[in-house]
Amino acid sequence: MKPTATSSRALRILVSDAVRDGMGARIRACIEPAPELVTTQDVLERGALFDVAFVSRDVTGRSTKHEIQPATQQFYDALLGSRDLRWMHFHSAGADRPVYLELAARGVTITSSAGTNAEVVAQNAVAGVLMLGRRFPQLLAAQQRREWAPLIAQPPLPRDIQGQTATIVGWGGIGQAVARILRAVGMHIQVVRSSQRTTPEGFTSVAFEDLGSVLPATDWLILACPLTPRTRQLVNAKALAQLPAHAHLVNVARGDVVEENALIDALKSERLAGAYLDVFAHEPLPADSPLWSMPNVIATPHSAGFAAGNADRVVQMFLDNLGRYAKGAPLVNVVDTPGAT
Repeated sequence: MKPTATSSRALRILVSDAVRDGMGARIRACIEPAPELVTTQDVLERGALFDVAFVSRDVTGRSTKHEIQPATQQFYDALLGSRDLRWMHFHSAGADRPVYLELAARGVTITSSAGTNAEVVAQNAVAGVLMLGRRFPQLLAAQQRREWAPLIAQPPLPRDIQGQTATIVGWGGIGQAVARILRAVGMHIQVVRSSQRTTPEGFTSVAFEDLGSVLPATDWLILACPLTPRTRQLVNAKALAQLPAHAHLVNVARGDVVEENALIDALKSERLAGAYLDVFAHEPLPADSPLWSMPNVIATPHSAGFAAGNADRVVQMFLDNLGRYAKGAPLVNVVDTPGAT
């Protein structure tokens, strides 16, 4: 469904209290007539209606798609209960939360904020490569023990990062930023993407279904792809077995892109040298997961995309799209297939 603005009256936009109080003036000044900003409290107390919704980061807060906090659920309930909602913009790149899928199935146009944190996520992915490649987990553990344990005393020495091969799965803004940085430190790049099209940079490129063909030559398997039916558990036990024993996995995509139990087995048995994981099959990662305490694993709480500048970038993307919406122009970052942006 193509969203269309209603010219006979002001648009009604569902926002959080924080957005209304902190950025309401910017939103109202974006289009004419100035839109009416509605909150979940307005919906509960007086049955306020809305045509557009902006799901900012403060709405989801510490909720995950597996465990939803009450305030987040209240916002979701307002979204799902609206008959007038035509367009929803949300703060993240991935559109795999169930509420988004349900709204899209009803014909609501969904737009994401893909690209706003691409550089930030890429920096985290590269940090994971450098920390694992230079054995920082080992060095930091020695620091905590107040032990002088130089790498030269613990052979074999780390392999040179320059000249190794990174296979990047996903060729959106994050994947391209990772490739640019790793190429600068002398790594070779292979790309796995939705099709076999050659990248403008000339990197070797294969489709998701041909991942296995590039794994034997992979030193670093870096996941930066969306979660779709094609990528769900793309990295399974068979794929992990095709990697060299010295290879590492970096996942800044979605936990369900990896068969997590198979990954744990590969790490325990040292069929895989190590992993940097920012996303997991269930979030929060359960306290009893062995991934927390493995010496060859860096586990972070889905935080690769957080940076102080993100909020402004997301708001600006929403405002740019709001201007397009008011004019009936095509929106940017439309999620054509739920979860596939």
